[in-house]
Amino acid sequence: MLNSIITMEKSILIESKIENINKIEKIIDEVSEEAKINSEVYGKILIATIEAVNNSIVHGNSQDVSKNVKVEFKVTENYISIFIEDEGPGFNFYNVPDPTIPENIENIHGRGVYLMKHLADDVIFHGKGNRVEIKFNLK
Repeated sequence: MLNSIITMEKSILIESKIENINKIEKIIDEVSEEAKINSEVYGKILIATIEAVNNSIVHGNSQDVSKNVKVEFKVTENYISIFIEDEGPGFNFYNVPDPTIPENIENIHGRGVYLMKHLADDVIFHGKGNRVEIKFNLK
């Protein structure tokens, strides 16, 4: 996986409006088709990326339409990395509540990060937590 050559790169910048998630779905479809990503991995990419973008819009940028969310796709022969970055203050990604334990079942916070970590092969928060990389193995 190290030193893999990037075979495709795409990016999109959206305003922090929930309805812009459909633009993310479209670019995921385009990338998946061009990179010939199988349907199982496609489903994981779609759900994890939508969760990350939703978190960026709602929690990161507080649905402030003057702030944007940038989504970048980098595809190699072996994996796809998706970077989602918002203009928010970030968060302590080491302290995300586990939504599966009984006292958090009713809590809506932490579900997106939990889903991302269980669907992706790797989830890396960069900087102050306002940029996340989700990585999926393609081989």
